[in-house]
Amino acid sequence: MNKIGGIVMDDLVIVDCQYDFIDGTLACGHSHEAVEELVRFVNCHPVRVLYTSDWHSPSNGSFKVNGGIWPVHCVAGTKGAELDPLFGKEIENPLNRPSSANRFLKGQNDEVEEYSAFYGVNGEGKKLFDAVSSHVYVGGIASEYCVKETVLSLLASGRSVTLLVKGLGYVSEADHEKTLKELKEKGVTLLEE
Repeated sequence: MNKIGGIVMDDLVIVDCQYDFIDGTLACGHSHEAVEELVRFVNCHPVRVLYTSDWHSPSNGSFKVNGGIWPVHCVAGTKGAELDPLFGKEIENPLNRPSSANRFLKGQNDEVEEYSAFYGVNGEGKKLFDAVSSHVYVGGIASEYCVKETVLSLLASGRSVTLLVKGLGYVSEADHEKTLKELKEKGVTLLEE
């Protein structure tokens, strides 16, 4: 837990809620609803928000054009890499809106497939794993890939995780359901309200 202004808060890690995963080249199911749910959760709970983002160069090895398996997505500085604007417009506490201090970038090494945001770096050079508290809420996109791997990294580091099920987007609904089951079996709390 973190203390902000004398108030004790848990952390909420919002994974990769970027244009390309919502409406762009890798648009996922339930992504708009997930963003709306995450904004609602932030406005109703005392949490400190940490955002993660894919932040690739055009020569990233995960892109099909470079021999990988994914379409070009979340290229640094492009519209595709932008976070959903609702976070900046509708989150009431300005400290929880996206900034260089609370946005952690990953996937900057062209040779490494970095689904987990655990080693993501913010504008101050701080890594996500150094910023998060002992209990972490997690939501975002996509549940079967970057969300799952981020959660597994958090668990491996000794943190406890609560997954915001309504705050998740996914590539495949069937794989999403399998992922939820797998994470629950590993000790993750599923918050489904």
